[in-house]
Amino acid sequence: MNQENISDILEKYNNEESSIIAILQDIQEKFGYLPKESLLQVSRDVNIPVSRVLSLATFFKAFSLIPKGKHPIHVCMGTACHVRGAQLVLERLERELKIKSGETTDDMNFSLDEVRCVGCCGLAPVVMVGEEVHGKITQTKAPGVLKKYKE
Repeated sequence: MNQENISDILEKYNNEESSIIAILQDIQEKFGYLPKESLLQVSRDVNIPVSRVLSLATFFKAFSLIPKGKHPIHVCMGTACHVRGAQLVLERLERELKIKSGETTDDMNFSLDEVRCVGCCGLAPVVMVGEEVHGKITQTKAPGVLKKYKE
């Protein structure tokens, strides 16, 4: 992690406490997660307790304190996806990747998470890899989705 990168982000928001969420979002986008050192620097430079920064970082599910894979996979578990077999798709992806939901592969290529709704109910069940939507996924089709992103 480069402290200059964090300083640039903080300067962008004039070290304003009112911009703390935007600051954390920019850090998350830059590194793929919120490194401990970045939270400490935000606390120090914005002059707010680290406990407040950490409480915000852990309250919002969009933030992660652990590194995520190069290809984040989100399996929609909204109602439409759930009733059309999303749980079975998730279990197949867990077996294929040899990780559980909330984990990252050892090679840092994939991370796997459940989300509540991605707004594509007509395509249920839906799996997102990064920003790419894969609809009408079945247990059988799940390995094919991964194949495209394996290095």
